[in-house]
Amino acid sequence: MADISGYPGLRHLRGAPTVHVRHVRRGEVLHDGTGLSFWFRPSTAVLSEVPVDDRELPMLFHARTRDSQDVTVQLTVTYRCADPETATSRIDFSIDPDTGIWRQDPLSQIANTLTENAQQHALEVLATLDLETAIRTGVDKVEEATTRKLTAGHIGLEIIDIRVVAIRPDAEMEKALQTTIREKVQQEADRATFERRALAVERERAISENELQNQIELAKREELLVVQRGANALEKAEYQARASRIADNAKAEGIRKLAEAEAAGEKARLDVYREIPQKMLYALAAKELAGNLPEIGSITLTPDMIAPILQRLTR
Repeated sequence: MADISGYPGLRHLRGAPTVHVRHVRRGEVLHDGTGLSFWFRPSTAVLSEVPVDDRELPMLFHARTRDSQDVTVQLTVTYRCADPETATSRIDFSIDPDTGIWRQDPLSQIANTLTENAQQHALEVLATLDLETAIRTGVDKVEEATTRKLTAGHIGLEIIDIRVVAIRPDAEMEKALQTTIREKVQQEADRATFERRALAVERERAISENELQNQIELAKREELLVVQRGANALEKAEYQARASRIADNAKAEGIRKLAEAEAAGEKARLDVYREIPQKMLYALAAKELAGNLPEIGSITLTPDMIAPILQRLTR
């Protein structure tokens, strides 16, 4: 709103950088621009004030889908007055020269125009979509169609941005959809749980089979080890038996050769004795006997003992 100061017969208007002020007197434009400051006579001045800053217009309206379901569309349009001259010629932006207040409500008129146009384009799009598609992809489609078709150049406005916030069904339908979606989500969760359990069972089975296979392989290796140990023990026993037989044979051969040697020696000795006279043999026997007799401290000879010996010696 313009800042107007009152003086007797005159007024002073001080504008703002975001407000376009148009001053007309007797059909002649005296001042036209933003950030102006000037004097004027209230009795002859026609003043218009057009905001040229960016403004947001939120909208909320109902639409009907292809399957006759009611939905609520929530969107926001950002616009600005790009042509104040056209805007003042199509919409009443005139202000009171004493108070600076708009005589009408131009922003409401702009809001109605933009809302009706945006609603028309949104209804055209939603009428071709069923409820599920409208909820899932309707936001992008409505935003694209509205951005492409919504224009306000005929009233001097420029559409800067259009944002579709949400497309929602009525409360009962939304609750029913939420229940359906919850059930689907729960089913997906149950399916995922079952899949995880099945995967865990399959993994446990694979692990058990692997352990069983390892045990079988270990048993086979143990069997091979036992067989190998038995073969080694048998080979060792056979080797020891052969060694024992060889040792026994060698020992027997040694004993046999020793016996043969002893027998040969004994035979040679007997052969020597056979050639020695009998008297000499007696003398040697007596000598051998004397060498093997224990020590005799004293001996008693009787005639009965000496007589036979003397007889033999005399012979």
